[in-house]
Amino acid sequence: MMKKIDTLFKNTCKVMEVLLILIFALLVLDVLWQVFSRYLLNRSFSWTEEFARFSLIWLAILGAAYLSAKREHLSMDFLYQKFSSTQKKKALLFIELCIFLFALVVMVIGGFNLVYTTLDLEQLSGTLRIPLGYVYSIFPFSGLLIMCFSLYHASKISTNQITE
Repeated sequence: MMKKIDTLFKNTCKVMEVLLILIFALLVLDVLWQVFSRYLLNRSFSWTEEFARFSLIWLAILGAAYLSAKREHLSMDFLYQKFSSTQKKKALLFIELCIFLFALVVMVIGGFNLVYTTLDLEQLSGTLRIPLGYVYSIFPFSGLLIMCFSLYHASKISTNQITE
C-alpha cells in the first residue's frame, strides 16, 4: 500500500514540475512579447499584463505546494537542533499538523469561499474577460495538495522514514 502512495507522490511531483515549468515558460514568453510589442512595434497589448499577473499567482501558489511536497520551505532550525530525537519527532509532527490546519482553513475553506463568491457574482477579469473564480481556483487546489503532502509527511515521520 505504501509503495503505491510513494509512487503517487512521485508522479504528482513530476506533474507539478511540468506544470510549473509550463506556467513559467508562458510567463516569460508573455513578458517578452509585451516588451517586444511595446518597444519594437510601438503597440502595447493590454492582455499581456493581466496574463502575467495571473500566471504569477498560479506560479507562486502552486510553487508553494510543490515546496511543501519537497519539504523545502524556509525554516530556522537553531532551536530544533537542540532537541532530542523524540522531541524532534514531536516537533516535526506538530509542524505538519500546523501546515495541514493552515492549508485547510486558509487555502481550502477560504479559497473555496473566494472561488464560490467570485463565480456567484460573475466577476470577470478586466481585459481577458475570464471568470475570476477560475483564476482563484488554484488556492483550494493547492491547499488540498498541501494537506495531502502533510499527511504523507506525517506518516513518514511517524514511521521514522523522515527524521529531519
